[in-house]
Amino acid sequence: MAKITVELVRRRAEHNNCEISTLEELSLHQQDLVKIEHLDRWCKCLKILYLQNNLIGRIENVGRLKQLQYLNLAINNIEKVENLSNCEFLDKLDLTLNFIGDLLSVESLARNVHLRYLYLTGNPCTDYHGYRDFVVAILPQITSLDGTEVTKSERILASQKVDSIRREIVAQQEEYKEKRSKEKADHEQRQAKKKEKKPGFDGRWYTDTDAHVAKDGGDKEPEEDDDEFWQENVPYTPESRTETLLHIAEKKKETPTEPSGPEQLKRVRRLEMDGKMLNVNEGRYEFHLTESEDDSCLVLDVAVPRFMDTSLVDCDVQPSYIRATIKGKILQLVLPDEVSPDQSSAQRSQTTGHLLITMPKAGHIISGKKKTSQQKYSTGKDKMEKPLQRQAGNRSKTESCGDTNRANDPQNESCKERPELLEVDPSVRRGADFANIVRNKENDPPGNLRTAAPLKKGVADVGVSEDFVDDPDVPPLI
Repeated sequence: MAKITVELVRRRAEHNNCEISTLEELSLHQQDLVKIEHLDRWCKCLKILYLQNNLIGRIENVGRLKQLQYLNLAINNIEKVENLSNCEFLDKLDLTLNFIGDLLSVESLARNVHLRYLYLTGNPCTDYHGYRDFVVAILPQITSLDGTEVTKSERILASQKVDSIRREIVAQQEEYKEKRSKEKADHEQRQAKKKEKKPGFDGRWYTDTDAHVAKDGGDKEPEEDDDEFWQENVPYTPESRTETLLHIAEKKKETPTEPSGPEQLKRVRRLEMDGKMLNVNEGRYEFHLTESEDDSCLVLDVAVPRFMDTSLVDCDVQPSYIRATIKGKILQLVLPDEVSPDQSSAQRSQTTGHLLITMPKAGHIISGKKKTSQQKYSTGKDKMEKPLQRQAGNRSKTESCGDTNRANDPQNESCKERPELLEVDPSVRRGADFANIVRNKENDPPGNLRTAAPLKKGVADVGVSEDFVDDPDVPPLI
């Protein structure tokens, strides 16, 4: 049989970060507990306590739980209501399917002025004549008994006949006590018979003669003994219930849980082989390993249970692999690219509980803008050369980019991409002179050809062609 320990209480306090001193709700159902202990010292702030489906035979060690509001002791071996008067704020008490035959012990709950809901269904006391009227009369503070609302008229009628009902309850309790004494005696006799053995046989050997004796009703084989146990007709008592649970526990111990033969060797956890890391998923968790939109990071999304405490999750990021330990189960994945462990981060979703691990790739520069191609004239020297090339005069395209072979060279990208620039001699005036393009009519000699203004230095004299005709009707060029 199990006992209440610090480890057991701490495991049941995951929702409170495993802290038991401030624990307000605790569930210890189906733990084969035989006694209530230590909770009044370890968990003084308890408001809700679940102890159903155990082997608890007595209500004790709960008087210091001043803030306790709900106590569930259903399906246990309790035979008497006691030690609850100091639970000042007790609002709901569930004692369903116990062995309470002492109905007068319910009077101890009269001091629990905040008690509103009481459940006694399935106890022997509910078979007493006048059971409901007696409980309603002695506990005026309750509003519901066994799930049925207590009305004012019912309470008035019950209080009027409580004295007569009490005498009947006392007589019925005496009969039940005699019945319980007989059940205990019968149980002791059955246990004594089971301990008796055939004379001359101590169980250290088993021969053919013993086999014939077993067939004739002597000592039984283990399989026959188990069948006889379940076919035995016994009353439903605290002793028989405890005996049944002990028998089940012994059978579990006898049943081999580990495989025999070559499979008996314990499986060794292997995370690497020949110096190479392996992909391992012991917990069989669902996961998705993807890349970010800009291909700068690897993102791992693991479907961790929503209500699992984050303290049970541990992450280890390495340049070539990641290892996540989730409640003792290892998830190890080999990464397709090398990542930077120092810049990696892990986050936990508050809604779904998923674990999101972001791992930037090694050597990748993370910035707000996208990476662009190398710009032209990126250095200060190139920026100074650009205006000088525009002002350089009397240079051809071939001279600016070098010889023909150099211009056709595919590696010489600057000559191909650079646009052709207009080259002007800086000594020549940049603005056009329109003053002396055409002479005045008064100064033109009659009959002479109209001549252009004198050419400036550096402009070639083309001359007039032989078939040129000077038409006076044609306006001059302006």
